[in-house]
Amino acid sequence: MISVLLADDQRLVRSGFRMILRADPEIDVVGEAGDGEEAVALARELKPDVVLMDVRMPKLDGIAATRLLLQEEDAPRVLVLTTFDLDEYVYGALHAGASGFLLKDAPEEQLAAAIRVAADGGALFSAGVTRRLIERFAQLGTAAPPPGLDELSPRELEVLRLIARGNSNAEIAAQLVLSEHTVKTHVARILQKLDLRDRTQAVIVAYESGLVRPGGTL
Repeated sequence: MISVLLADDQRLVRSGFRMILRADPEIDVVGEAGDGEEAVALARELKPDVVLMDVRMPKLDGIAATRLLLQEEDAPRVLVLTTFDLDEYVYGALHAGASGFLLKDAPEEQLAAAIRVAADGGALFSAGVTRRLIERFAQLGTAAPPPGLDELSPRELEVLRLIARGNSNAEIAAQLVLSEHTVKTHVARILQKLDLRDRTQAVIVAYESGLVRPGGTL
């Protein structure tokens, strides 16, 4: 059973998500928060597997709340809820360590699927809209390469570039003619060498370090 905390300042939005998730026997909504401070407090108390975090909330916004939660041991996975006009907040949330984001008007089945991906340690970066957001904000400038980037093998660099383009493990395996197990091993080593939490952070590193250029080729 995957435990979920809903954090949104609109009661109707929370009710809608709760009704959707109640229909899934593998997901349990353990609490609801109406502002960022309450979200942090309830997450610390209830220890949910996943937090659905709205961005614009009173007292403490979703980015700050995400940053606080993910600094702690045994932190939950955080999925940020947003709309297209909050792109800059999404980028901040990803930097804070969020596992990805969902548009508030996403199909019902996508919500449950996203929660499963996050709970399983994955990151929601495969959607084209996510990739476009990262590419857009990566244009703000190239950061210094992080420690460990020069320790990646040529194959690991290939895998990292494909991750940054939004490819799944299966897609990477097909393109590089590898088994999915081998790709998973490469991904794990990349995260370890770069001291990253998940694939989303790996994507940001790839773009900001200039390893992958927005809109360019591999």
